[in-house]
Amino acid sequence: MYYEVLNAAMPLLPDINPQESVVMNRTAPLDKEHAVFLPQDEMPTHWYNILADLPEQLPPPLDPRSLKPMSPEPLLRLFAKEVVMQEVSSERFIKIPDEVYDAYLHLPRPTPLLRARRLEKFLNTPAEIYYKCEYVNPTGSHKPNTAIAQAYYNMVEGNERLVTETGAGQWGSALAMASALFGLKCDVYMVRASYDQKPGRRTMMEAMGANVVASPSKVTGFGRGILESDPNNTGSLGMAISEAIEDCLAHEDTRYCLGSVLNHVLLHQTVIGLEAKKQFEMVDVEPDIICGCIGGGSNFAGFAYPFMADKLRGKSATQFVACEPKAVPSTTRGVYTYDFGDTAEMTPLMKMYTIGHKYQPPPIHAGGLRYHGKAPSLCYLINKGYVNSVAYSQTEVFEAARILAQTEGMITAPETAHIVKYAIDEALNCKKTGEKKVIAFNNCGHGLLDLQAYDAFMNGRLEDYEPTSIDFPKLVP
Repeated sequence: MYYEVLNAAMPLLPDINPQESVVMNRTAPLDKEHAVFLPQDEMPTHWYNILADLPEQLPPPLDPRSLKPMSPEPLLRLFAKEVVMQEVSSERFIKIPDEVYDAYLHLPRPTPLLRARRLEKFLNTPAEIYYKCEYVNPTGSHKPNTAIAQAYYNMVEGNERLVTETGAGQWGSALAMASALFGLKCDVYMVRASYDQKPGRRTMMEAMGANVVASPSKVTGFGRGILESDPNNTGSLGMAISEAIEDCLAHEDTRYCLGSVLNHVLLHQTVIGLEAKKQFEMVDVEPDIICGCIGGGSNFAGFAYPFMADKLRGKSATQFVACEPKAVPSTTRGVYTYDFGDTAEMTPLMKMYTIGHKYQPPPIHAGGLRYHGKAPSLCYLINKGYVNSVAYSQTEVFEAARILAQTEGMITAPETAHIVKYAIDEALNCKKTGEKKVIAFNNCGHGLLDLQAYDAFMNGRLEDYEPTSIDFPKLVP
């Protein structure tokens, strides 16, 4: 695909004398729509809670033993009390604590909104492509927006240690940083596939003071059981979640932090979309398409939900598209039903699109997307037709990522590459139809610690995976 697009775009590359180019660039007027910067004093002071605007209440979590709606009280042993309250809150806006707000400013926030003009010209499309730059913070992804909040609430409540899981390592890196900021210990169960593929992420977490172990591990009973039956198991997010929960329940001074899926996590990420709405207003632009990648749903929700609020009120015709890997096709081939959030069946049952909590995802490099289910609120929106979803193979998203790198100079994470693939396809479709659509996505992470994956792609070693059959869960009649 790359060379087909390149050949199609060749007429756009005129011969220019380098010296003339320098003079031209020096005197050319700046384009206000190339980069949109929101002043720090206009950063949102509240998070947006989409639960307040849904047409109906979400199907409640169920107790797996009684199959009846579950009280939030048992979650208090796992999570900080404040995030449990946010999980069930119906308030439309929840104030960002001053200490969290200050930490956001130092990331720094707000992050820029960029227009991908070079990519547009390369594709010779009338479409306009914008992306939010969530990769500019110290850990290189959007994940600190909730990591900082969760670490802060745990510090205030007197908890001393946090445990979590991580796929690609972006969430683990963010929580390691946030734990260091608030003086907490941090242990991370990193899915073995990514533990082996991404040693740089592991080093980043350890440099920030976290203890990192490959999951499945010998630290927990659940992990030891898996390794006894399958010593070469490459792990999954569901397994790592199980290990982290078991660890948490074994230590009174410890609480568990989750990097996606639950409402409070998606809530914290909406600072992204709230900023983006202001930035688009600054240049008098309204997106026609909002897209994002989905593993658990935090990247998509953080960017899209503030825009979705207008659609839910009938004030917007914007389309919303979620992109996932064909290797873990939860929303494109899964079923909308109740399932566990982890492999060991320690969580409540949640209504979501799932391919089954026992599914063993293949070792694709987009480790953050290797999850069997999705956020219940996102799944509801997909089920009701507010969001469409598409799936891509590993090699085609890396082709799209290479185009982005060679036009915009930005090497993106394998997760974000799924959105880039969609944006390029949609822009090329606009080229055929002549439509001038505005396409916007959340560039949620850089790929500077994923260069082994890029090397594998460029040297023909990258494999595509797609399940031939799926064993769907049958947990609730």
